Amino acid sequence: MRTLFAVSLVGAMGFCANLPAPRERSFSFEYAVTVKDISTGAHTVDIWLPAPHDDAFQRIANLRVDSPYRYEFSTGTEDNRMLHIRVTDPKEPAIAVAMRFDAVRKEHIQPLAAASPANAAAEPAGLERYLQPDRLVPLDDTIRRWAREVVDAAGAKTDLEMARAIYNHVVATVKYDKSGKGWGNGDIYYACDARRGNCTDFHAIFIGYARAVGIPARFAIGFPLPADRGAGKIAGYHCWAEFYAKGIGWVPVDASEAAKNPAKREYFFGAHDENRVELSKGRDVILVPKQQGAPLNYFVYPYVELDGAKYTSVDTSYSYQDQL
Repeated sequence: MRTLFAVSLVGAMGFCANLPAPRERSFSFEYAVTVKDISTGAHTVDIWLPAPHDDAFQRIANLRVDSPYRYEFSTGTEDNRMLHIRVTDPKEPAIAVAMRFDAVRKEHIQPLAAASPANAAAEPAGLERYLQPDRLVPLDDTIRRWAREVVDAAGAKTDLEMARAIYNHVVATVKYDKSGKGWGNGDIYYACDARRGNCTDFHAIFIGYARAVGIPARFAIGFPLPADRGAGKIAGYHCWAEFYAKGIGWVPVDASEAAKNPAKREYFFGAHDENRVELSKGRDVILVPKQQGAPLNYFVYPYVELDGAKYTSVDTSYSYQDQL
């Protein structure tokens, strides 16, 4: 396969020639939405969809939208792209929108050896944002105490050591379990109490504890693809995290996948596989144009407002097809 990405794997000795070339995956993706049961007399329907973006680890091409209504793309905070459609005085009880695109996703492998002072890149701007709390991931004395207990018990001193201690703690003490209620919100207090949940819950603890000990950490969300190549429907989202280590850069982490597959525990501290597509970053998301409702806990599914109020009568379908 033709490589579409520049490889930048820099470690203590410069280019890490001993590392395997990152794997790539090419696929097409369809994100389909139907807003249904729109009442007679409705004045305005606003629909927002997260739109995929280019970055160092994914390239998007042939993005197209199937809609009879006018649409626009905008960019919000953290460079999140989004599709917005506003339908005024809708004449039909349903509005269907389909967004399709081709993607190439590259495995993200971050060497964990610190660069020499001469080769160390300057810290990126805006790191302070990733030390701030989110609504469901607060930074208070309790969270700081719990985080400090974890890193102190491991004797961790550097950013990398502390992040590894937190990762090991989360993977070892939280169970991937979507039974019952409460999981899936990324509520750090729920996750710390229940010690179970899905990827949002795992990464709420990781991100919250990292920030609590002074390590910038950020959240990303999109959809997983089965490892086997082919085609099919995707049932739901997946999310992951990164932390910033001085002298190393942004380090990928996927604690929930490590918990589900203990054989890949080492791999998922420092790597994200290519079996995913990212749609947005961050929590407490404010859309463009701004929604009337509260900031979104995270943005991966469509968000709809009818006459300024959140509307949930929405059907969705997500599917992929590998380009073999």
